[in-house]
Amino acid sequence: MAGFALDPEQEQWCEQLRALAAERLRPLAEKGEPGCVNRPLLAALGEQGLLERVFGAGALELCLLRESLAYGCTEAETALALQGLGAHPVLSAGSAAQRERWLPGVREGRTVAAFALSEPGAGSDAAALALAADRDGRGGGGAGWRLTGEKRWISNAPEADFYTVFARTGEGPGAKGVSAFLVPADRPGLTGEALDMLSPHPIGSLAFDGVPVGPADLLGEPGRGFRVAMDTLNRFRPSVGAFAVGMARAALDATLAHTARRQAFGGVLGDLQAVAHRVAEMATRTEAARLLVYAAAGAYDRDSGAPEVPRRAAMAKLLATETAQYVVDHAVQLHGAVALQRGHLLEHLYREVRAPRIYEGASEVQRTIIAKSLYGQTGAGAAGR
Repeated sequence: MAGFALDPEQEQWCEQLRALAAERLRPLAEKGEPGCVNRPLLAALGEQGLLERVFGAGALELCLLRESLAYGCTEAETALALQGLGAHPVLSAGSAAQRERWLPGVREGRTVAAFALSEPGAGSDAAALALAADRDGRGGGGAGWRLTGEKRWISNAPEADFYTVFARTGEGPGAKGVSAFLVPADRPGLTGEALDMLSPHPIGSLAFDGVPVGPADLLGEPGRGFRVAMDTLNRFRPSVGAFAVGMARAALDATLAHTARRQAFGGVLGDLQAVAHRVAEMATRTEAARLLVYAAAGAYDRDSGAPEVPRRAAMAKLLATETAQYVVDHAVQLHGAVALQRGHLLEHLYREVRAPRIYEGASEVQRTIIAKSLYGQTGAGAAGR
């Protein structure tokens, strides 16, 4: 990307992705059952090589992929993103055996992955999670652990084939005592149920009744699981913003088309200054969000370990998801009652757009991350004088 514009090859790729989403993937999405994993859609993403790109792409390429798919088919975008979120810890922290066993199926769309971090009492405050990993379930000194507790609001649950699970192993207080495990869905003691949510994504809860895990199931080192979780979220947060930008751009384009032809008050809606100015505001906010997302992705690609990366990722997710909510809401308003009909694009986007302001860190959490980073910089500067 040169400056603030995509190069011609990137623009062409995004156009191809939007066409693929609308022509090939949307029909598969429409045949799926809301709230359930759509395995034919996942298989198509694998056949097109898009799941492979999730793991090989840089952060900017991932953002362009998610934005373009979201524009044409939000279900395809979500299915792709959930595969990446659930399996990225395996790629980044898993053993060679774990990667060899699970990642080929994920890339091909045959194996469904899930990221199991949130709990009934630990959503935004992820460091407060309570899922217990006791040594052999008896508190002794055995080689393995038994997981006991609950996870909730887990995407792809309970239909996933494996879960990246974060549990408290107790090496230290708070985040320092959390470990990450790869838990196959067929482990004894693991059960789950689907949750009926506003958005049509597959989301459920998981119950762990002494689920056995061993050293071979660890992702990384004991007590380092919170870092695995945060590294994954830092990679995907800018692209959550890209998902939101894709929805905002779809809503904006639909609004431009509608207001340019809808007859009202002796002309078209777009002739009314109040309407034209609102559309201009929608477009300006969408463009600002898009550029911030690209900037955050570029920072990650330059140096994923740089101290400003979490702040930039949080800013991108915050602005883009809040902007998408604004744009979709105003698009519905300018369309009127037709946008409230079940099956209308904006009715669909209106249900889709609300969740990203909560998952992978609610907007309030993003503001906290940003503020801590800013005040941390101030403290460091004061200490150096």
